[in-house]
Amino acid sequence: MMSIKEAMEQGTGQVSIRGWVHRERKSNQFAFIIVRDSTNIIQCIVEKDKVPQRLWEDAIQRATIEASVIVHGTIRPEKRAPSEYEIDITDLEIIGESHEFPITKDQSIEFLADMRHLWLRSRKMTAILKIRSTVFGAIHDYFRENGFYEYHSPLFQSVQCEGGSTLFKVDYFGQKDVFLAQTWQLYAEPAIFALEKIYTIAPSFRAEKSKTSRHLTEYWHAEMEAAWATFDDIQNYGEGLLKCIVGRVLEKNQDELRILKRDIKKLESAVKKSFVRMTYDEVLNILKDKCKIEIEWGKDLRTIEEDELSKMFDTPIIVTNYPKAVKAFYMKEDSKNPTVVHGCDFIAPECYGEIIGGSERESDITQIEKRLREQGEDPNQYLFYLDTRKYGSVPHGGFGLGVERVIAWVCGLDNIKDAIPFPRTMLRKTP
Repeated sequence: MMSIKEAMEQGTGQVSIRGWVHRERKSNQFAFIIVRDSTNIIQCIVEKDKVPQRLWEDAIQRATIEASVIVHGTIRPEKRAPSEYEIDITDLEIIGESHEFPITKDQSIEFLADMRHLWLRSRKMTAILKIRSTVFGAIHDYFRENGFYEYHSPLFQSVQCEGGSTLFKVDYFGQKDVFLAQTWQLYAEPAIFALEKIYTIAPSFRAEKSKTSRHLTEYWHAEMEAAWATFDDIQNYGEGLLKCIVGRVLEKNQDELRILKRDIKKLESAVKKSFVRMTYDEVLNILKDKCKIEIEWGKDLRTIEEDELSKMFDTPIIVTNYPKAVKAFYMKEDSKNPTVVHGCDFIAPECYGEIIGGSERESDITQIEKRLREQGEDPNQYLFYLDTRKYGSVPHGGFGLGVERVIAWVCGLDNIKDAIPFPRTMLRKTP
């Protein structure tokens, strides 16, 4: 038994493959059965006059869409076939029958969402999931090759980090104020004093009441934290990681990118040169001059402004020095301008929005306590975190990367929901 890819690499002669019926077309004399496995698809032909009656009846009656089959036959090149090879079937085994597979003509967005458990079998979703696997592997490889240790933080947390309005509260044995993790950060920073350079890939949860094509309530978060890191170091790590991810996908997933009809040249261009870096103030000026969009200083960038900015460049844009008022309490104030912080967002090209958010962390415990109070938080709830500033604090920083947002950009998807096997949003919790 061999995969379809292995059979095509053999090119001629006797082969045996197994998989599922992807498409089928039948007449009085011929049955054309396209079989798929995890590696590819191939057209298989049954000619009535050349096979036993039992085989012909199985091909006509039982080899229906998504039936699982084992095919024995002779493979040969055929330019007119979908994958340019055909198998003349000499024996056909129906392993698992499929009766009236529901995904046929109706392929509306909502119907496919309801049938997600079956839609995963589509060529589109299979291609995306293969790229997703490559992306996860590239993240692990990048950090490990740069001396980072993999580290894990709890998903049940007692403090919030990214704003109380997006917290998922959980019933934790009747105790109050337990939440699903928005980020690992507050539990990651203590570990840099042991391991210095750490990373994770883990689920994060945001109760954002958003119905946009860019938001999920449960998503995968690649995060890093490094002792002794400067603000420039954080940006350099983020740029290096994105270049590693895209480079790996271009190396391993050319077939999948073709299935998705992705413009590969845009990905190649995005990572060939240094990313654009500009301050928040420079962004406001360029949007005013080039797009006639005026933003009040101190307001965060909205989707519309990020999109207009991304249209001007073919690489990700690193926006730095945001106003302190719109960023989290742990971000370090700029020593030259205390109204801004050493925080940065990476804006993806082609209107895919923010894909990385990071910062140098504030090392002054009094500043952290002050910022917490300004944001309505009780510093006494953060005593374990404040201890990291009492006992040998060092300059450090980190970032978080939304893995599905990166996958959506790399694959050229219209909606982030296709970047994850089973998306969770404010309107969908099933299947």
